[in-house]
Amino acid sequence: MDAHEIIKSLTQELVDKNPHLSVNKAQTWIELLWSDFESTYAKAGYDYRGAEYTEKIIRQWITSYGDKIHEFAGRNPKYAHLLDADEDTTLQ
Repeated sequence: MDAHEIIKSLTQELVDKNPHLSVNKAQTWIELLWSDFESTYAKAGYDYRGAEYTEKIIRQWITSYGDKIHEFAGRNPKYAHLLDADEDTTLQ
């Protein structure tokens, strides 16, 4: 599975877990989490373990925190823009 398909799959999982998120917002969260995880992991000096490892970590986060991620954004001004109105609800 290529990165686009993985992102699409994780996005759908997050939408299924959290009815407060549109597809676009869920995809933004997945992309943000993916990017932050990989960059933080690299900055810490760890060897790159591949997309499959990142996918596994993101999937664990969805399971643990996916239903509450919109609450985090609401309390954190850095992510508040993710709560803006969003009409697009189709998965690209």
